[in-house]
Amino acid sequence: MPAVSSRGRGRRTISEINMVPFIDVMLVLLIIFMVTAPLITPSMINVPKIGRADKQPDKPIFVEIQKDERIQIRLKTGTVPSTIDHLAKDIVEREPAVKADKADAVPVVISADKSLKYETVVQVMDTLQRAGVTRVGLSVQTGK
Repeated sequence: MPAVSSRGRGRRTISEINMVPFIDVMLVLLIIFMVTAPLITPSMINVPKIGRADKQPDKPIFVEIQKDERIQIRLKTGTVPSTIDHLAKDIVEREPAVKADKADAVPVVISADKSLKYETVVQVMDTLQRAGVTRVGLSVQTGK
């Protein structure tokens, strides 16, 4: 119930808010947050950093995936169109060294448009892996 002052010519209520309980509650909440904050571990994911390799591959085979999911194989001799179903067969027929030992194998580099679905790139990688291609890499742009 508000206090009433009898000063002056009539009864007037004092309309002030007592801030002490509000400050007490805020200080208790602050202490609770300060105690619990170090106990909460943030969800961190360690992602690999891209950098430059010590030595770039001599003559890799490039698999280019366009925006409309058309696939082209760029070899030393020229460019060959392909599909996901025939990709591994086309690469192994034209360059059998992709199935060699890891050190001697010709690398296959996948270059895909960044607006492409992730699933398409994974299907291409899976197709190459099932065919026995030992060295597969992704082409990226390095930035500052």
